[in-house]
Amino acid sequence: MYSDAMVYDWSAFTILIVEDDVSSTFYLKEVLKDTRAEILHAPDGQQALDLCISNPSINIILMDIKMPVMNGIDATIAIKRIRPNIHIIAQTANSMYDHHIQCLEAGCTDFIVKPVDSVELLLIISNYLK
Repeated sequence: MYSDAMVYDWSAFTILIVEDDVSSTFYLKEVLKDTRAEILHAPDGQQALDLCISNPSINIILMDIKMPVMNGIDATIAIKRIRPNIHIIAQTANSMYDHHIQCLEAGCTDFIVKPVDSVELLLIISNYLK
């Protein structure tokens, strides 16, 4: 079980935050800063896709669903075509069951509802970064 003393050392991993909201991006970076993971950011799905093409070291993606240019569902589908084994965690304010299913059908590995709970997020990520 999680405790305040738990330490995550993800220094060998790269996490891409795909988020158009500045405050949400700041929050996610703060949650992840002590993990020592390399953190990248894309403000929309198209830039996330471009980063995944140019940067094969990305291990996990935190994907906002509602974004300009290319939404998270379309970005997930496109990314999974070129990187089928990458883990994508959908993050969205929509907690409806059918929306959760839509994210998983698009290729998301997991799902977290906004506002994102830091403990829950770290536990979810830790399941995939082993």
